[in-house]
Amino acid sequence: MAGWSRTVRAALNGAAAAGGASHRARRGRPRGGPGRRRRLGGHARAAQPPPPGFGPCPGPREPGGGGLAGVRRLLHSHRDGAAGRAGAGGRGGGGGHGRAAAGAAAAARVKVMARFSPDCAVVLLEHLDTPVTRFLLSHPPLSRFFEPQKKEESAFTPEHAVLASVGIVKCSPDCGLQVSESMCLALEELIQACCEEDEGVPVVLVCGPKNTGKSTFNRYLINLLLNRLPVVEYMECDIGQTEFTPPGCVSLSSVTEPVLGPPFTHQQMPSKMVYYGQTSCEQDTERYLDVVKYVFSYYKKEVPLIINTMGWVKGEGLLLLIDLIRLLSPSHIVQMDMCDWKVMPPLTSEHIHFSAGLHTKGKQQSKCKQLGVGSMESWKCPEGEDVSAPQHKLLYVHPEFPRAGVAGEVRVHSSILRDMSILGYLGHLQSPDIGAVLPLHSLVPYQVPFNAVALRVIHTDVAPSNIMYAVNASWVGLCCIPEEVRCQSEGPVLLTQTPICDCLGFGIVRGVDMEKKLYHILTPVPPVNLRLVNCLLLGNIAIPNCVLVGQQGIEGEIPYVTSDYNYSIMGSGKLRKKKQHLKRRFECDYP
Repeated sequence: MAGWSRTVRAALNGAAAAGGASHRARRGRPRGGPGRRRRLGGHARAAQPPPPGFGPCPGPREPGGGGLAGVRRLLHSHRDGAAGRAGAGGRGGGGGHGRAAAGAAAAARVKVMARFSPDCAVVLLEHLDTPVTRFLLSHPPLSRFFEPQKKEESAFTPEHAVLASVGIVKCSPDCGLQVSESMCLALEELIQACCEEDEGVPVVLVCGPKNTGKSTFNRYLINLLLNRLPVVEYMECDIGQTEFTPPGCVSLSSVTEPVLGPPFTHQQMPSKMVYYGQTSCEQDTERYLDVVKYVFSYYKKEVPLIINTMGWVKGEGLLLLIDLIRLLSPSHIVQMDMCDWKVMPPLTSEHIHFSAGLHTKGKQQSKCKQLGVGSMESWKCPEGEDVSAPQHKLLYVHPEFPRAGVAGEVRVHSSILRDMSILGYLGHLQSPDIGAVLPLHSLVPYQVPFNAVALRVIHTDVAPSNIMYAVNASWVGLCCIPEEVRCQSEGPVLLTQTPICDCLGFGIVRGVDMEKKLYHILTPVPPVNLRLVNCLLLGNIAIPNCVLVGQQGIEGEIPYVTSDYNYSIMGSGKLRKKKQHLKRRFECDYP
């Protein structure tokens, strides 16, 4: 769109790059059969003790030390040894000493590696220094985010000492990915269905209460499928805990690479995305279903689809889930719940067919069925009733990890994960060629005329006279509506209804120029896509506090931050309580 232009002004001084260590991991394909438990590459049969787990040793990071350098030397020992032999001829006596040391080190590493069976996986950990990680670590609350937690020292055996010399340390039995037998069986059945495709391309819907491992199951299933398929489609219906986008979105993504980290490490642009604007759909479930239907209509049914759902499965949440299943008609439903089934009933095809949803009605059973007379074959549906209800395969998964199913026992609060996803998205504003981290207020924003884009506040009603106060310093979705934006005056253009339209990305309205009638917007969206943006949607998703509080190079009062706040205003007490709660959880999780 021609209305988007860069502001011509000098950038302020940037901040120095923050140090830190993040890591990415690559691992081999897990192996094992039914009735086994997989744990970081190794596996053991049921009723057997779990195999020992190993992780990176927290040794020194300088060349010649342990930790990452040791692992790297281990993997490249043969190449290094060959290079040392080739260059030893011109180095005199020193070459012989280096040759002997390299040979001894290589022999020791080969001996250690020989202790691992072929079923084990070797994980390569590399120091990850990207614009996103540097931006995350530039905020003081996150400066130690990637540091390992201190653990109690355990007695080292000679075997542990040898492993520690190459950067490996034995882990606690409670660490790692714990896969229950029911989860293993479900994964194998889904992989077989996706690879054979005898009855069409599978559509897998994963549901269950909070903190039962839905996200972990989805990542594990995606990674296993990518060992056999070039691409897997993923549809995000959990607007509160999104995987590939900032929060508040329903999206459809094509996944071609393994998903190994938390959501903020792999933010990417989906093939189709709609900005719902809230982390919960309780206020407007009809619009939520309309958004899901719109995004699902772009699924081409050429590759397997994995659908993630919300953890709201009680009361109206369960009824909404029934509506969602009827709308999407999955071929397989993975229901994750505890063995007692106290939270939600088994979502069999019969239950979905006859139960009423929040916005749909179930089919009426015949009288003999309602009275419990006869078997399944002894009753028939009344004439004229649709008996062609879609059938799905229901797979039960009972999580067995500690504190499974207890929503209040999650290690990281959901709001912290949402803030991390937003920060991971904003990290793409940093230049890959500049080592220093530039604060957001020093970046050059786009200038957008009021009359070039339509504006809509999603989650509440705002008086037109106060609309600019709401928009300023806010997180907005950059969207494209099919109608052309027309305005006789200089704007702003206000929409009376929330449109269901494509979202092309996100940005921060860092300023509003009332004299020149301009929005100043920071966004990593490429200019070619910005030309299509003609609508700004403002939802209930806030900019993380650390972005506003931690503005560097600001003297005096920080913009958009105030210490003079009246907590007697209705609703502010809840906000204060929430902030204190998050502070306690944050300090507990990330010391």
